[in-house]
Amino acid sequence: MYFPVSGVETAIWIPPLVGLVISFFTSMGGISGAFLILPFQMSFLGFTSPAVTPTNLVFNIVGIPSAVYRYFKEGRMNWPLAWNIIVGTIPGLVLGLFIRVWYLPDPREFKFFVGCVLFYIGGRMLYQLVKERGKKTAEKAAEAKMREHPAAQPGMVSNPSRPAICTTKWTLSCTEYEFFGECFRFHTTGLFLLSLVVGLIGGVYGIGGGAIIAPFIVSFFGLPIHTIAGATLMGTCVTSVGGVIFYEIFGPYVALPGQSVRPDWLLGFLFGIGGFVGMYLGARTQKYVPGAIIRPVLAIVISAVGLRYVVGYFL
Repeated sequence: MYFPVSGVETAIWIPPLVGLVISFFTSMGGISGAFLILPFQMSFLGFTSPAVTPTNLVFNIVGIPSAVYRYFKEGRMNWPLAWNIIVGTIPGLVLGLFIRVWYLPDPREFKFFVGCVLFYIGGRMLYQLVKERGKKTAEKAAEAKMREHPAAQPGMVSNPSRPAICTTKWTLSCTEYEFFGECFRFHTTGLFLLSLVVGLIGGVYGIGGGAIIAPFIVSFFGLPIHTIAGATLMGTCVTSVGGVIFYEIFGPYVALPGQSVRPDWLLGFLFGIGGFVGMYLGARTQKYVPGAIIRPVLAIVISAVGLRYVVGYFL
């Protein structure tokens, strides 16, 4: 099948299959999978124009709602964290459009930028894992209680009116919440500032920020992956909507002559259909998979993709 907007020619079943497989695993870590969908589009489908960025955001919009619904149904939606991410990333996402179009239109330079971002994130996650190796943490204690809870049994879910994540404090300086008897906290304003930076990078990359904010929250704020996944996906979905609208309406006015900046809606939708199924299954499965497995796998994959692009820039 030929996609005239992007110039891509591929079998119609490939985008949904790729979206399903990638998002199933990444959604367990609060990541939509867009950070891997984009390299696939660039390296395997040959879609290298700036339009690949908003097309990636279309994938987020179509695919993420199923996972958000599942996390909400299980009472694992961290609303203070979600709103913090949404408010923080949107301004950076808009600014990222200008940087992508004006300063990184060349595919080779853009791949190098992507590689540096991913390699740093993956490296940071690996460092944190080595640092925590063998230590007893509140995250591990909460995970054990979560798996023992009746709602964790197959076919059962939590009651959203009595959520697993309960906010106990929410101010500009500090947000606290309980998760199966364990207390976790983060600096509200600090996370907001981090979200601004992440939104900028996410706007350039075309991932909505989730692939960056989730590892950073785990590494810098020490929050359990099982308590942030729903919030980071929710934030990614909302900011992706804003990003697509901005690229579609204002993109042509800031684009360089001859540049294609509007999304390939059909291609993004096909990736998203697969993502819709994969993310729902991933969100449903996550509570059975320890964070000690999810985090290392994500860290290795992120680092490998980043290293590949960085090395490729110099070859």
